[in-house]
Amino acid sequence: MNGTETNRRIAPPSWAREPGEAGARGLGPPPDSGRACRAPAPGPEAAGSSWQRQPVPPSLVDAVRLRLAETGAEPTPARVAAALRAEGRLLGDAGVLAVVTALRSELVGAGPLEPLLADPAVTDVLVTAPDRVWVDRGRGLELTDVGFADAAAVRALAQRLAAVAGRRLDDARPWVDARLPGGTRLHAVLPPVAVGSTCLSLRVVRPRAFGLTGLVAAGTVSPGGERLLRALLEARLSFLVSGGAGAGKTTLLSSLLSLVDPAERILLAEDSAELRPEHPHVVRLETRPPNQEGTGRVTLRDLVRQALRMRPDRLVVGEVRGPEVTDLLAALNTGHSGCGTVHANAAADVPARLEALGSTAGLDRAALHSQLAAALSVLIHLVRDRRTGLRRIAEMHVLERDGTGLVTTVPAAVWGTAGGEPVLGPGWPRLNRLLTVSAGASPEEGGTW
Repeated sequence: MNGTETNRRIAPPSWAREPGEAGARGLGPPPDSGRACRAPAPGPEAAGSSWQRQPVPPSLVDAVRLRLAETGAEPTPARVAAALRAEGRLLGDAGVLAVVTALRSELVGAGPLEPLLADPAVTDVLVTAPDRVWVDRGRGLELTDVGFADAAAVRALAQRLAAVAGRRLDDARPWVDARLPGGTRLHAVLPPVAVGSTCLSLRVVRPRAFGLTGLVAAGTVSPGGERLLRALLEARLSFLVSGGAGAGKTTLLSSLLSLVDPAERILLAEDSAELRPEHPHVVRLETRPPNQEGTGRVTLRDLVRQALRMRPDRLVVGEVRGPEVTDLLAALNTGHSGCGTVHANAAADVPARLEALGSTAGLDRAALHSQLAAALSVLIHLVRDRRTGLRRIAEMHVLERDGTGLVTTVPAAVWGTAGGEPVLGPGWPRLNRLLTVSAGASPEEGGTW
C-alpha cells in the first residue's frame, strides 16, 4: 500500500458531505448496527479473492473499531491493517479496504441505509421497524429488502445520526428534527412514543437543484408552463408555491430561484436548509432550536426580520408555517420581491391557511387579507398523482378581493395532464395584464407566453 493510500482520509458518503467538503472526522465509536456490511465490488487486482465476495463479519468490525477508539485514531487503511494484525487477522489489501468501508459506514455513514441514501432516485427513506424500510423514488413508497438486526440497532442508528447533527435523542427527549451534514433532513421518534420500534425518517436533499428544463422533461412543468414561470420571474411578481406533502414544492422553488438574474441578491430563511438554487448570490439563514437550558432559540420569524436588514432583492421563506407570515407579508408590502411555499390541499384553501397562520401572531382577519391582497400576486399549485407518483403543476391562480374584502384565488391557467397545455381560466386576463405591464409593454399589446 503506497504512502498516498496510507495517509488518505476516509471521506464521508456524498449525502453526508457539505458542498465543497473534502472529508470528515470520525464521530467516535457508535453502537453496533447489528448487521454485516458487504465489501465493495472487487477490482481487477482482487479477482479471485474470496474475502471480497464475503460479508465483513460484524465481530471483526467491532474489534477493529474498539482498538481505534482506544487511541482516537481515524480509520485509515494503515491503521485498520495494524488493528487487524493486533487481532491476529492478516488480510490482503482488498480485505483491509472492505473493513475500512464497513467502518466508514459505521462512523460517518448511515449503516445499512447508506446505499439507499446514495441512490440518486431516492427522495425519502423511512424506517418503521427493523424489517420495514421504505423508500420513495418518485413512484410512491416501496418496501425494500434492507433491514436491521433488531429494534436496538434502529435506535442506535437514530441516536448516532442525531449526535452527528449535534442534537440529543434519548428517553428524556424522545424525538428529534434536525439537518445532517450535507442537507439530509432527519426526524426520529423513540419508543414508547413510537409504539414498537424507533421510527426514522430521512428526507434527502440533493446538492444540485433540478433545472426548469429538467422539470419540463420530467413532466412536472409543461412547455407553456415554463414560459409562464420565466415571465413570472422576469416580472418580479411575488408568489407562493402550494401543495401537499411531497408534491415537489421545494424542488420547483429551487429551480425557479436558479433563473433569477445573477445581479440580484437572494435571502433564504428556512427551518431546514433544503433550497439549493444554482445562483451566484445566495445568503442562507436557518432556524436553531433551544439548547438544553431552553435558551438560544432562533425562529423563522427572527430570520425574516434579520433578512430585511441584509439588503435582499428577493426574500424567500422556505415554508410558511407560523407567525412569520405576518413579517413576510409586511416585507412584500415595502417594495421587496419575494416568494415561498405553503402546505395546502388545494389552491382555494391557501387564503384560509394563511389566515390561520396569521392569527398565531395576533393579526386579525381583515388585516391579514389587506396585507395579502397587496403583497402577493400569483399562486402556483402542485399535485402528486398517487398512482404514478408524478408531481406536476396543476394550477396557476391570481389573488383578488371579493365584495366582502376577503382575498380569494381565481384560476388563471389549469393543467389537466402532465406536460399538456393549460386551459385558461377567469383569472387569465389579470395574470396576462400583470406579466405584460411588468415587462414594460402596454396591457393592450399582451404577452408572448
